[in-house]
Amino acid sequence: MVRAPLTPEQLEAGRRLGETLRRARQSRSLNEVAAEAGISPETLRKIETGRLPSPAFGVVAALGRALGLSLDDLAAEWAGGAEAARRSA
Repeated sequence: MVRAPLTPEQLEAGRRLGETLRRARQSRSLNEVAAEAGISPETLRKIETGRLPSPAFGVVAALGRALGLSLDDLAAEWAGGAEAARRSA
């Protein structure tokens, strides 16, 4: 099965998610948070920088737990750009 390329909106949502996670990490090290979430530091680095804009649900859930963020908060951040675009239309 071939995965369809991500849309510009999906790429932007991934960038917003990465920025949210990076801000929530604050002064904690990337290695510390990655270990707590059970993922590699490189995976977290890719998510935070937007190079992995659509991480698996389990990864997002684990990062949310490690950073004290609810899935509702993360989903709202993911949808934020679409919501703003609908409001301005």
